[in-house]
Amino acid sequence: MAILIYAASGGLTADLEESCARAGIAVAALILNRDLPPRGLGTAPVWPAHAFPDALRDSPFLCPLFTPANRRAAVEEALALGLRPAPPLLDPTGDIARSCSFGAGCYVNAGCILGSAGRYGRFVLVNRGANLGHHALVEDFASVGPGVTITGDVRIGAAAMIGAGAVLGPGIAVGARAVIAPGAVVLRDVPAGQLAIGNPARILPPTAREVA
Repeated sequence: MAILIYAASGGLTADLEESCARAGIAVAALILNRDLPPRGLGTAPVWPAHAFPDALRDSPFLCPLFTPANRRAAVEEALALGLRPAPPLLDPTGDIARSCSFGAGCYVNAGCILGSAGRYGRFVLVNRGANLGHHALVEDFASVGPGVTITGDVRIGAAAMIGAGAVLGPGIAVGARAVIAPGAVVLRDVPAGQLAIGNPARILPPTAREVA
């Protein structure tokens, strides 16, 4: 199988190419959906989204954008072009429980540890070295940053974003589109659309969030 990397100006483009190489998957091309330079390794062909060859349309795609809203927008563009999501890509350097399940377009970067019975939705992105405990539920388009530690029975809502190095205690629920700041230690639930910051994490009111 060969894949397309759509929105290849994203910072994780090169990581995605490296994961493909380790997994024995060819990269057919990088597709640029914005007037920005590609962030890849310089080995795959590069095409703009409005002018790539029809022959490439049979190749499924993955998206290397970390911010959930940006990734969702890019995925919607790719689907509108008639492209189809790739099967989940799980970097072979990780330790991933066989009882986990993954939706289409999901990407798990290098060195991750995923505990038993986890469920990961469509176009979830788990970045380098993240450690997620048993029975994790990570919904569509959520992003988990590098070095994050998530304990057991944690739920991450759709399009939520967990910043680098954050720690989530057992049984925590993070609502849809919520943001956990890098390094935060979360010991209670975070409502949908809210920002949690600090150790222990606190929810910032909207006025404080603008300053932060």
